[in-house]
Formats: sequence, structure tokens, C-alpha cells
Amino acid sequence: MKRLLKWFVRIVLVLLILAFLFVFVTYWRSTNDCGKTAAPTNPMKAIVYCDYGVANLKLEDIEKPVPNDDQILVKVRAVSVNPYDWHFIEGTPKFMRAMIGGLRKPKDTRLGVDFAGTVETVGKNVTQYKPGDEVFGGSTGAFAQYLCRRATGSVAPKPAGLTFEQAASINIAGITALQGIRDKGKVQPGQKVLINGASGGVGTFAVQIAKSFGADVTGVCSTRNVELVQSLGADHVIDYTKEDFAKGTERYDVILDNVPNHSLSECRQILNANGKYVMVGGGGPNDNRWVGPFGRVIHTLILSPFINQKMGMMMADTSQKDLNVLADMMQSGKLKAVIDRTYKLSEVPEAIRYLEEGHARGKVVITVE
Repeated sequence: MKRLLKWFVRIVLVLLILAFLFVFVTYWRSTNDCGKTAAPTNPMKAIVYCDYGVANLKLEDIEKPVPNDDQILVKVRAVSVNPYDWHFIEGTPKFMRAMIGGLRKPKDTRLGVDFAGTVETVGKNVTQYKPGDEVFGGSTGAFAQYLCRRATGSVAPKPAGLTFEQAASINIAGITALQGIRDKGKVQPGQKVLINGASGGVGTFAVQIAKSFGADVTGVCSTRNVELVQSLGADHVIDYTKEDFAKGTERYDVILDNVPNHSLSECRQILNANGKYVMVGGGGPNDNRWVGPFGRVIHTLILSPFINQKMGMMMADTSQKDLNVLADMMQSGKLKAVIDRTYKLSEVPEAIRYLEEGHARGKVVITVE
């Protein structure tokens, strides 16, 4: 028994040493190409960051991309800002840095996802787009004057009735709301749906989508946003500065939680016996910077086998199909984008700081000259 214990201790020590060496080597090898590339021969403006933190965002000249045979080159007209961008800028939750290869510094120095713009050139295999077409969707490195995107990827024709700013606001927030209501919440006509954080980017879309599904919608927001949420079609609005929704007597079939500021047990108390709790996204600036919302996710995983209520977290699975669904809804008037503020490309740091404050009404959009 003593011999087994000694071998067990030795194995654990060896594993700990190997883990330490792995983290040490990975940390010091995590770098990027900042300062290592030649001056661009065909420059364009783009936001880059060589180190984590909003203070390290810079507008610089980089090489204008060239599309391959299956890509389109898009002249970007507008981009929207998401909490997704903030997480990459700050490198939080910090354990995620190891998964994206940037323990010490960000490996990929480009930022931005949601975009809308005009096709400038197309690859030789591209048949569905031509120069001059207006498109929108999602692509890495969207905080720039130009980007390349695979034509069959997360990109779709922009509805003629939408501005570039409206179209740029759709991708992450709209798809998250759609998939949260339709796929995770499986909302049916007549069901009671509570949307916590109803005035944010995802929330403003979610209220409208839930109503289009025939649900009885309750939105939770602050006093200044009550009229906004009502205008989006919410049947009931709870002002969280005056009332705690978790202490009410109403019971809901689905809770879409964009602001997980209540415990799971509190949310369960206002959820019907077979209700669904859907937590959205990767948390916010006030979450634990090492693990973010994943402690809560682990809690739901442990709890789920023992209860009838469905509880879990969701991240958007971007797709061309859902972009077209949302575009059709906006074109038909069932859905509209709520845009709080617009900034210039040079003002991305200010836009990120504003989003970080947590009081944005709908979307924050960047216009690109």
C-alpha cells in the first residue's frame, strides 16, 4: 500500500511539473506578428491590437487582402460592436487564452465580426455574387476598410430596405436571439417568455422574435428603457430598479437570460415545472476574469440530471440560412434593429468602452468611410 501511495505521489508530481513546463513554454511562445511585417504595398486602415486591453487598440495601415478563388472582397461600410469583441480585447475569461493560442499576447491581432458592405471583387469560383452587390454577415477582422469572406460562409445579400448600419447590427445579436428563442427555448404560441436584459443587443431582437412566435413576452430592463421595450412589442415590462422579477408570482415557460444577475435557484423558482432556462453568451465585465460564466455553466450541468427543467448556456452558431431568415423578418417589418450610437472606425476604443459600461440600448455601430 505504501509503495502504491509513493508511486501515486510521484506520478502526480511529474504531471504537475509537466503541466507547469507546458504553461511556461506556451506563455513565452505566445506572440504575434506586430512589428515583424514589412510596410504594406497596398494599404488599408484597420483596427489592430498587439497586447490585451482597450488601451492597446490602434488604427493602422495594413495590407489590403486579396480574395482567393472562393472568396469575395468586401468594401466595409459598417460594423457593429459585440461583447464577443470585448472578450477578445481583454482576453477574458483568461483560461480561454490557452485555447486560442494567446496566453501572453493575442495571437490574432485583428478584431471585429459583424459587417455590412459592398462586394468589390470576387474569386473565379464565385457565382452568387458580383461586384457592386450589397452584403452583410460575419467575418474575423471586420474592423477594417476591407475584408475577405468565403462566399458560401456566413454572408448574405443585404435587403434593399436596410441601411448598412442596420444590416451590420444583425449577425451575432440577431442569430443569438433567434437560436435562443427558436432552438434552445423552443418557444410556442401562447407560452410565457421572460427576457432578462431586454434592452441590449440580443434582448431587443429577442423581444421581437418571441412576439413573432406568438409568445406572451415580459422584458426586464431599467427605467429609461421601459418605453423602448414596450415599443418592441413586449406585453409586460419589469423595471428592475423598482421590482425584482425573481420575487414575483408569475411563472414562465422560457427564460432567456442575457444578464445572469440572479442565481439558478432564483430563476428556477419562477420557471414552470418543464420550463427552459437559456443563459446567453460569455458573461460581462463584472464576471470572474479567470472563468467568466463557466462556473455557472458547470452548475447547470450538475443540476440538470436531477430536475425536469432544462437549463443551459448557448453561443450563437452563425449560418447563412439564419442570416436570410433575419433579413426576411426585417424586410417584412417583423423585426427592426435598435441602434444606440454610431462611431467612426478611429473611435472603436470609445465604442468598446461605452459597450463595456453595460448600458447600451440595442446595438453600437461603427461607420467605415
